[in-house]
Amino acid sequence: TLYDGHAVAAVAATSAAAADAAIAAIEVDYEVLPHVIDVEDAMVEGAPVLHDDMFTSGLDPKPTTPSNVAKRMVFELGDVDAAFEKADIVIERKYKTAPVHQGYIEPHACVAQYAADGQVQIYCSSQGQFMVRAYVAKLLGIDISEIRVTPLEIGGGFGGKTLVYLEPLAVVLSRKSGRPVKMAMTREEVFRGSGPTSGGTVWVKIGAKRDGTIVAGDSVLKFQAGAYAGSPVGPGCMTAFAVYDLQDVRITGYDVVTNRPKVAAYRAPGAPISNFGVESAVDELARELGMDPVELRLKNAAKKGTKAAYGPTFGDIGCVETLEAVKDHPNYKVPLGPNQGRGVAAGFWFNIGGESSATVNINEDGTAVVATGNPDIGGSRASMAMMAAEVLGIDVERVRPIVADTSSVGYCFLTGGSRVTFATGMAVVEASKSVVNELKARAAKTWDIPVDAVEWQDGEAIPAGSNAGDFEPLSLEDLAAKSGRTGGPIAATSSLNAQGAGPGFGTHLVDVEVDRETGHVKVLRYLATQDAGRAIHPSYVEGQIQGGAVQG
Repeated sequence: TLYDGHAVAAVAATSAAAADAAIAAIEVDYEVLPHVIDVEDAMVEGAPVLHDDMFTSGLDPKPTTPSNVAKRMVFELGDVDAAFEKADIVIERKYKTAPVHQGYIEPHACVAQYAADGQVQIYCSSQGQFMVRAYVAKLLGIDISEIRVTPLEIGGGFGGKTLVYLEPLAVVLSRKSGRPVKMAMTREEVFRGSGPTSGGTVWVKIGAKRDGTIVAGDSVLKFQAGAYAGSPVGPGCMTAFAVYDLQDVRITGYDVVTNRPKVAAYRAPGAPISNFGVESAVDELARELGMDPVELRLKNAAKKGTKAAYGPTFGDIGCVETLEAVKDHPNYKVPLGPNQGRGVAAGFWFNIGGESSATVNINEDGTAVVATGNPDIGGSRASMAMMAAEVLGIDVERVRPIVADTSSVGYCFLTGGSRVTFATGMAVVEASKSVVNELKARAAKTWDIPVDAVEWQDGEAIPAGSNAGDFEPLSLEDLAAKSGRTGGPIAATSSLNAQGAGPGFGTHLVDVEVDRETGHVKVLRYLATQDAGRAIHPSYVEGQIQGGAVQG
């Protein structure tokens, strides 16, 4: 095995006692081999190599010696070395973070049944039933069409349920036993056998003028991937200096395997690690300059026209506005007492779109069902219902949002990356618009007028004008009731690959008090300002911000 907690056997039995007895009958002889769990120790010459066939990609020429460094990447703008020569002051620091588990309340669990005809049914809690279907199909060599995954309510994920651990094993055990198989991890198994976020080392160098203008930034990120390649060091690199308008900046990233569980995503994967290093260095720069830390950030903040180190030029963004909101807030003006300190940090996340599908069905009583394929981990169902209700012109209470199984709705990429309200919401809006077009066509058929002579307003079909005729409005409920006589059921589906997600910025402020004798830290005040775009469901957006703050 490559780490403590690495699974070596699986047992299915008709009772927990029988399963425990079978497990106890399995004898495993372990020999402790040379191992490495620290990211920097894993990179040194002579370190135990986990994989004899791993050669560092991103180097030219390609290495011929195996290494624990799976990948090296560089993002760079301008001439960084020359820019540091122009700096009046240079801060160079190194920071370390430890692997942190997502700590979701519900452990990984599933039920699987492999039927005699080869059909597979899986019931599980995950951040993407289509992701589960794809992994099971690939790992077990089963056609995707033979697998149906039904999503269950999720007891927390935060990125940690974007992978599979139990589902393929449950399917194999069901196939062997001819019985449905239920598997659930204990809390200990979750911590030992599933992925936390990366631990890492962040080296940061920042050069500035005496007036606070940052002229150069440089960072090296070394992220633990766990036993297999694939840490979020890429996003870590791309987000590191993204809140700053820098002409000369370089970020180098290393994806490093160690004898730990393979890492998984955790809320903006990679960003908190690099952000911790860069923002800590910016705070130290502010102290060296004798400058207010918010003013220093405002002076160098990314804005419209800023070119990010990872490629794009920002359009309308809210980085400056979040900093100004902190500066103007009463919390920033509260005098600090003995043993009290104030911290501030700015952060960035891309937000993404991606593949999403939605179906809107109109029931014969005028209610609507909105079916999407993204598990709800932050209140997205309510947002889907609200968007559909707005387009249809009916009360949101008459819209029932559901998360459908993989055989009942079109493909949806997983729930993560702050994408669902944007991307799946777009599919819901498009499907709802198609339903409205069909409702207008049904009204036109009822009135015997051209469809372009019908308008949809406040949940009703009305003539577009006096020339269209004098007809009483037909409500959605009216049209639904007579749908059988005007063409049959009313429904629409939309599948798309959403593009153009707007990047998000945030600035947080916290006041703490430290007990010098015990080291206990008490949070006195916490302020979060977030560039969230348009909040479809404001209270849920606030809940996401609060949850992110609590989880660090």
